[in-house]
Amino acid sequence: MYENLMTLPLFKGVSYSRLSEIVGNTRLAFLKYLPGEPMLNAGEPCTHIKFVISGSVRLTIRNESDRVRVSQTLKAPAVISPDFLFGRNTLYPATAVAIDTVSVMQIEKKDLIPLLQRDDVFLFNYLNILSTNAQKAVDGMLAVTSGSLEERIAFWIIALTQMDSDDIVLSAKHRDLYSIFGVQRSSFIAALDSMRAQGILEYTPTEIRVSSRRALRSVLLKHPD
Repeated sequence: MYENLMTLPLFKGVSYSRLSEIVGNTRLAFLKYLPGEPMLNAGEPCTHIKFVISGSVRLTIRNESDRVRVSQTLKAPAVISPDFLFGRNTLYPATAVAIDTVSVMQIEKKDLIPLLQRDDVFLFNYLNILSTNAQKAVDGMLAVTSGSLEERIAFWIIALTQMDSDDIVLSAKHRDLYSIFGVQRSSFIAALDSMRAQGILEYTPTEIRVSSRRALRSVLLKHPD
């Protein structure tokens, strides 16, 4: 477990002995989920920071009409939506379902705050995650208004997924998507064809499947994540 935790961005630079001390002095809860078992629902209050220490989790974000869905897989070690623990919106944006047997270590918000106050490295890492996600949202909005269509599609998907996710699938009819981007169908299909030729994604009339998030980021000219 310690080896998995030390590879998480939140514990980057934390020594094994310091991590052992953190685990020993912090109230932790350990949960296990069976394959196919729901772990949390979109709109549920985010009251804990949840570390996936083994197994894989499928996260799905959907709009109110359920006409647009973005799904992604998080593999251990990972953290589920760490940027929704604080701020104005503290509701999970996605549903989470265990793909296989999943083990989770979670820390309640009130117990996390003293940890952030005591450990500068952990605090710095957490602030870096929050700042990166905030900057990603700004860059994404700018790309939607001024970037190429390929950049706009890439930013849009990146903004709805976590940095360490894979097996990303955008489920929606093409007419809904080219309406979102404000372009003609021919332009939208041409952009998808270009990205497919680069090995970035595959698509059908109802799905866009990203080959890798890293490949998707290669579309962006600057500030990719």
